Amino acid sequence: MGLHVNLGEIYAILTALCWSSGVIFFQISGRVLSSLQINLLKNTIGVIGFIGFLIIQGHDFPAFNHHEYLILIISGILGVAVGDLFFLASLRRLGAGLNAIVSTTYSPSIFLLAFLMFGEVISLQAYFGGALVITGIIISSLEIPKNKRREDIAWGVLYGFAAQALTAFSVLLLKPIMEIHPVVPIALVRFSTGTVLCIGFLVFAKGSSTLFETFKQGLKHPPLIMGSFLGTFLSVIFWLAGYKYTLAGRAAIYNQLSTIFIIIMAAIFLKEAMTRKKWLAVCCALCGALLVSAY
Repeated sequence: MGLHVNLGEIYAILTALCWSSGVIFFQISGRVLSSLQINLLKNTIGVIGFIGFLIIQGHDFPAFNHHEYLILIISGILGVAVGDLFFLASLRRLGAGLNAIVSTTYSPSIFLLAFLMFGEVISLQAYFGGALVITGIIISSLEIPKNKRREDIAWGVLYGFAAQALTAFSVLLLKPIMEIHPVVPIALVRFSTGTVLCIGFLVFAKGSSTLFETFKQGLKHPPLIMGSFLGTFLSVIFWLAGYKYTLAGRAAIYNQLSTIFIIIMAAIFLKEAMTRKKWLAVCCALCGALLVSAY
């Protein structure tokens, strides 16, 4: 028995580390902007980062065919625009704790869709490891909601399931394209699509003045910029690379470690107390990750 982590799984773990670091920076920044405004800001910074990376790299932009562009645009609409909108709607109705539990449906969604779309099957041991990771997340996040209406909880769960399923489907749509083309141009087209739609939604809902205010206020706060850099630019590159270089099911399990990393980082940097429940959650999830990695 030993540990075996391939390149794609390293990228998946780095995804969780970058995303959890971004969340901590967002929390440090305080309530500067609304969730929708932060989503637009981080996506825009991500797009700028992708463009800058490609300019520095100096390679020619891939010659995507019409079908590939269509898939990239559909992925951006489903995953970045609609999926994020459902995620925010779920977060608003459920709160962070219950939303984290609903988010554990991401891995099962990947398992099922990867099997239906590509016939992909991971080992039984990896399933047990994934179950331990999900159990750790549930232990860390389970709280009895206060002042929550049953209607809000029901809609929040429905929106949360939809968000995870759309995110899973949108990334798996890209897997055949990622086997041919590099991930950064793929991320650029995908997030550009989602960002344009996000701008349209914000202007439609709040007016063009809110769009200007979003960038004026957001760019004044270094934690927001750093959170966007880590939570969108770097984490998306690693996220797509993880699915490019390893099985989708294994990548999804490692991605879900982000919740556990947030607990650890919050204790270190935000001085949040590490309760027995949190220690149990961390141990459970890390054991699950080790089980996935063992052979």
